[in-house]
Amino acid sequence: MVTVQTRVEIDAPIRHCFDLARDIDVHTRTVWKHTKEKAIRGVTSGPIGLGQTVTFVATHLGVRQRLTSLITEYREPYLFVDEMQKGAFKRLRHVHEFEEANGKTVMTDTLTFEAPLGIIGRWVERLVLKEYMRKFLEHRNLELKKLAEDRNNKNRTEI
Repeated sequence: MVTVQTRVEIDAPIRHCFDLARDIDVHTRTVWKHTKEKAIRGVTSGPIGLGQTVTFVATHLGVRQRLTSLITEYREPYLFVDEMQKGAFKRLRHVHEFEEANGKTVMTDTLTFEAPLGIIGRWVERLVLKEYMRKFLEHRNLELKKLAEDRNNKNRTEI
């Protein structure tokens, strides 16, 4: 199994960041455009919560894929966990953590996954998937940060 962890500091309230991160519409807007990611089943729009599922279709590494995730843990506004129920991986678990620090929010993503196909899968995990998944998360987190900070700054100027 491989673990990828990313952290980003966001100049916005924890609740706002938490809500954006679990919003399916925001998710599909903040991932790489070339993946053409779309929610097609379960919660397909708006916020997702404990016990709910979402199925995405997207193109990754040139292959159109379908992935169904279930929210297995949920402590608002500090944590939610989604785990793959069906998809291309043997296992995939994504922990989304949020903490307040000096008036900002620190968002940490911990993605643990295992590819199928035994030794070949382990080779692909380390040579291709680990860096691909890191870049995917970093891109999404940067886009989410921009969105959160833009909305936060607009709210400040309206006060």
